[in-house]
Amino acid sequence: MKRTLSITLAVMVVTLCTGARADEGMWLYNDFPSADVKAAHGFAPDAKWLEKARLSSVRLAGGCSGSFVSKDGLVLTNHHCASQCIQQLSTAERDLIENGFLAQNLADETRCPEIELNQLVEIKDVTDRVNCSTAGKAGEDYSKAQKAEMTRIEAECAQGGKWRCDVVTLFHGGAYHLYRYKRFQDVRLVFAPEFRIAFFGGDPDNFTFPRYDLDMSLLRAYENGKPARTPEFFKIDPKGAADGELTFVSGHPGRTQRLLTVAELEFLRDVAFPSRLMRLSEARGMLAQFGRQGPEAKRISQEGLFGVENAYKAIGGEWRALLDKTRFQQKIDAENALRQTVTDPEKAGAWDEIARAQRNFTEFYDAYNMLERGQAFPSDLFQIARMLVRGVIEREKPDAERLREFTDAALPTLQQYLFSTAPIYPDIEEAWMTFGLTKFREILTTGHPDVIKVLGRESPESLARALVRESKLADGEVRKALWDGGIMAVLDSSDPMIKLALAVDDSARALRARYETEVEAVVRRNSEIIARAHFHKAAGKTYPDATFTLRLSYGTVKGYTDHGRQVVPMTTIAGAFERHTGQDPFALPKSWLDTRESLKPDTQFNIATTNDIIGGNSGSPVFNKKLNLVGLIFDGNIQSLGGAFWFDESVNRAVAVSSAAIMESLKKVYKADRLVKELSR
Repeated sequence: MKRTLSITLAVMVVTLCTGARADEGMWLYNDFPSADVKAAHGFAPDAKWLEKARLSSVRLAGGCSGSFVSKDGLVLTNHHCASQCIQQLSTAERDLIENGFLAQNLADETRCPEIELNQLVEIKDVTDRVNCSTAGKAGEDYSKAQKAEMTRIEAECAQGGKWRCDVVTLFHGGAYHLYRYKRFQDVRLVFAPEFRIAFFGGDPDNFTFPRYDLDMSLLRAYENGKPARTPEFFKIDPKGAADGELTFVSGHPGRTQRLLTVAELEFLRDVAFPSRLMRLSEARGMLAQFGRQGPEAKRISQEGLFGVENAYKAIGGEWRALLDKTRFQQKIDAENALRQTVTDPEKAGAWDEIARAQRNFTEFYDAYNMLERGQAFPSDLFQIARMLVRGVIEREKPDAERLREFTDAALPTLQQYLFSTAPIYPDIEEAWMTFGLTKFREILTTGHPDVIKVLGRESPESLARALVRESKLADGEVRKALWDGGIMAVLDSSDPMIKLALAVDDSARALRARYETEVEAVVRRNSEIIARAHFHKAAGKTYPDATFTLRLSYGTVKGYTDHGRQVVPMTTIAGAFERHTGQDPFALPKSWLDTRESLKPDTQFNIATTNDIIGGNSGSPVFNKKLNLVGLIFDGNIQSLGGAFWFDESVNRAVAVSSAAIMESLKKVYKADRLVKELSR
């Protein structure tokens, strides 16, 4: 891949902070530390190797990773990454979550209503261009100028929707890169195992090791109605990985906070995380109770419950990491040492400016979450209504003046969701809306103007029922007519969800503008100064915080010690049967019990590695120096959750499904001969 870093940024990336330890790092593809890998492991990836790995990797636009595993567009990812598609293709009579899915031939591969795949084809440094647009500006002027320039850059790149183009903020405003993706919007489900084996052990085993999960699924990218041609792909190694083997993970880690200021970390610890955990805890109870109403209620709420439980455990782990006083003091000490290196009085105030922005955000955090982030209205129908209301308004504006999610470059992805054919279930929508409106009234209180405007004399239950039962937005044709009809069609609509979205839009936009001006713009502007302070002080290659963009990490298959117990880095299929109790969540599906005798008991099942990952890496390929896929990331251990803020190689572990288990189960449990043949080529 052609190197496009400017000289200034190249120096910054090389020297931003003191050397990362051996296996630490979610590295940029265009600044990968091949020499460090060579020194530690005796292998130096070259430009050709890196390009093949990059082009073989894909992003699921909804928040996961994956990889091409054949020349015909076959994509390997996690079951939990494809679960929304699997759920959307299910019915009460044909529950694909419970029973799994296998396309016996190409014609049986079924299109997912909403999944979009992105393949990164080019990275370009646009730091100078973005910084020139904001030079000498602050507050609202800074925010508007920056977003307008990003939109112009993306529009030039997108070429009318031919490419997906995103300007990515790195080092919290210290650098900006343009990522150009090839977009696949025709994505079809090919294979998914039963939920019981994909999430064997359930929530009790989540973020633990040893594990025994076949958390995998196969999708296929199509172009012009035919399987996409993907000459770059990872060949699956049927043997799996060896203990101590050098491994690489190419994926899209979502968010880390390793470069945040102490004030930003304190905001997460004291404000954001407690609020999120309380909401998730209550949502978990609501969904669990909803699922007890019967089999259909359980089916339509299962995916949501999984997501809530996973988020609760993940955020809880991150919160506990920030409560570690010793670790947090190390963050304070490091920041104080860095501040001593900045002698310019104007620049020395960068940390204080960010701290003031965090205190300011605390004042309107709840209202911002409820109204702009939509926590008061957590239903698909409301999200559709808001897209329609804002979409018709924003499309009337010049591209550079729109909200970022409604720019011309962003519209193809938005429309993929807006015109989805996925079913919307009124009962679960009503439950979610009741929950959201109840929290809206509780948190902002009954005297808040927007609470009065929305609820009036209604109870959350009665209003939720009316909104959901009377809305027609579950009908794709209705949505299409409103989108095409423009502003007048939306303003004239009698749909109650549209009316609700219109009623709260001014307040929500005002809160968004306040956040972008008083918090986001301040943080980004001052983070540029802090990034350069790191540059002047430190030495050794480093990496920016994760941004849900493609990164490459390296590590080894390796065990660890947990509370005095030695944990080996591999499990076997035999171990899964030993762990089987017949009761959920430790109940293997019938297909596995029926084929037990044919399975090789010593087949590698799950593996643990020292690769540096975080949420968003789910579905990432684990591969060796030969570019052969040996595993599929689906989790980390509980210690890895602190990886949002720091990396401890002694205990942080990535957890993956072994390629050996993938091939053994496809061949013997599921009799997926067509896929086994394709994966073996």
